[in-house]
Amino acid sequence: MWRGPVVQARKDAVNKVKWKIFSIHAKLISIAASKWWNPDDNPSLATAIYKAKKDWVPANNIEKAIKKWTWEDKEAAAIQEIVYEWYAPGWVSVMVQTLTDNKNRTVSSIRHIFSKFGWNMWENWAVSWMFHRKWVIFINPEKHSPEEIEELVYDTNAEDFIVQDWYIKIITSVEDYHEVEKFFEDKWISILESKLDFVPDNDVEITEFDKALKFTKMIEAFNDDEDVAQVSTNEVINPDLQKEVDDFIEKNTFRT
Repeated sequence: MWRGPVVQARKDAVNKVKWKIFSIHAKLISIAASKWWNPDDNPSLATAIYKAKKDWVPANNIEKAIKKWTWEDKEAAAIQEIVYEWYAPGWVSVMVQTLTDNKNRTVSSIRHIFSKFGWNMWENWAVSWMFHRKWVIFINPEKHSPEEIEELVYDTNAEDFIVQDWYIKIITSVEDYHEVEKFFEDKWISILESKLDFVPDNDVEITEFDKALKFTKMIEAFNDDEDVAQVSTNEVINPDLQKEVDDFIEKNTFRT
């Protein structure tokens, strides 16, 4: 059977993810550049550019994003960060960070996703009081032992060190992030991902399949939205349960 439509669908999915990554980086650079256009004098912009380059964002895209906050691009709409928050059933806390040039479009979309899964947005500070803005670095535990990483952590300004079966997580302040990540890169440590995140004070475990499925599909809906930069939660789902959920979604997803 001719597999053209399936192959094209996969290409479209890859391109969609790539476009979303490039778009989010461009918005983050634009926001950082609003403080000052020169990365040599603007650490936030330098970090934004550094992260974009790590994700292979073209230099032309980076230059255009910076120009949005100079007089060279007078027609560009201002990018603003808006964070939405709410409690999911079981008192799981969720924060959705958006980067948008159209607040009305974004709030309408976010409200639609909330209501689709049976929840409503709460007022500001409903859950954000239990989160703190930190940089989080994830390290591959299959390539580096916890003992190896722990020994290195003490030579940095990292604030916390957490070991899980499927990752090693290092938490650092916004100010120290770049120095800490570079330290591990210079040591040839395999970094899975690093991101600016809202880190919760405590975790809430989801143990029921139906709730885990609903929660996972909701997070997917947020991540598919063009204005959503990141979703932060305090939920914990056992890897075996998460795999069961992911397999169910994969099996029941219609494919052309």
